[in-house]
Amino acid sequence: MTVIISEQNLDIIRQQGIKNYPYECCGLLLGVINNCEKKVIKVVPVENDWENQKHLFTKKYDGLKRNLRDSFAINPFTLLKIQKEARNENLNIVGIYHSHPDHSAIPSEFDRDVAHSVYSYLILSVQKKEVTDICSWLLDEDIKFIQEDLIIQKIN
Repeated sequence: MTVIISEQNLDIIRQQGIKNYPYECCGLLLGVINNCEKKVIKVVPVENDWENQKHLFTKKYDGLKRNLRDSFAINPFTLLKIQKEARNENLNIVGIYHSHPDHSAIPSEFDRDVAHSVYSYLILSVQKKEVTDICSWLLDEDIKFIQEDLIIQKIN
């Protein structure tokens, strides 16, 4: 799968990652899917709701010990609201993005366990308030992340 995103949308994600550093930021990628391409039309930053959602992860990940520096969660009501708004614009949620403060743009074990195979996962590495890498990942049928091609379009 290939993910196509405009430089302007990528800038929104970068700015959010820098603004939220040293905590993880997150948001949704809205767009359309054509064959093996996901085209991101709109980026919707959302609040990292980890503090209100961490109780859901206490068994496997001891959610009480994890924090905003190494975890993110999107409020399910926010997700449903944005999904409804996207449908009204003939768009779908095609992906989720989040940052890895002071870590690489490679999915963690936690990322893998909470991922859904229908979404692309754009991860940005933010090191000392600077975005150093951005990668897109897709969960395959073996529950392993494979890196997707990421095409950045410049729009004048």
